[in-house]
Amino acid sequence: MRVTILESAEHDLENGYKFYEQQSPELGTYFLDTLFSDIDSLAYYGGIHPVFFGYNRLLSKRFPFAIYYKINNDEALVFAVLDCRQKPSWTHHRLLAL
Repeated sequence: MRVTILESAEHDLENGYKFYEQQSPELGTYFLDTLFSDIDSLAYYGGIHPVFFGYNRLLSKRFPFAIYYKINNDEALVFAVLDCRQKPSWTHHRLLAL
């Protein structure tokens, strides 16, 4: 299965990188490496994750982030990468705006 990261998710990843890089040098790079590894796993496991707010949700292994995606034919489209520490209502509104 092909995996495509949409612009909205790229912005989420950039924001996460900036946040973690401010916490500690190189932590932002580790954040991106980890999240891209999780996203890459969708090539094999896309579609098996539970659905929340109309999107499949994959929880990151190392960071409190969730990857929201949809399957379209033989492609996993990543729409958002959101911080799980936000209120669920914020997440819901953010996903509705996509």
